[in-house]
Amino acid sequence: MASLRLHAFSRHTLRQLKFIVPGVAVTYLFNTHRVFLSLLTNPSPDDWSRTAALLSICLGALVVLLFLYVLLMPWLQGVEPDYRSWRQSGVLSHVIPTLTTAILAGWSLLSITLGKWTNLGYLEGTIGASGLYALVFGLMGLLPAPNIRRS
Repeated sequence: MASLRLHAFSRHTLRQLKFIVPGVAVTYLFNTHRVFLSLLTNPSPDDWSRTAALLSICLGALVVLLFLYVLLMPWLQGVEPDYRSWRQSGVLSHVIPTLTTAILAGWSLLSITLGKWTNLGYLEGTIGASGLYALVFGLMGLLPAPNIRRS
């Protein structure tokens, strides 16, 4: 039983590493985290650069919060939702489109922010934003889903 759990855990972890390893590599190679933080901490930033950076952080935080909500929803409500038919679910039918919109808007804004207001340029800014998002999604995927007793 324990070896079966370890095997399933390892397979899941390996699947998540497909996101984490490239995310870490891209973030490290392009120094994306430091470039982005310099936008936020620059003493004399362009007003639009800091605004765009703050908004992209807010959208990223919204993505994390909505993902955690979807992950913890079975524990909060005590009922396991049917994720395959999320359109018929009262809560998921609102959360999933909001999550999708936040992902697309946050990634796009981060790409534009890194491309326009840093020395990365648009191509490296887009790659850097993709690396950060892959890293965050990979790390969030490692979070264990709560077990719900089905009646």
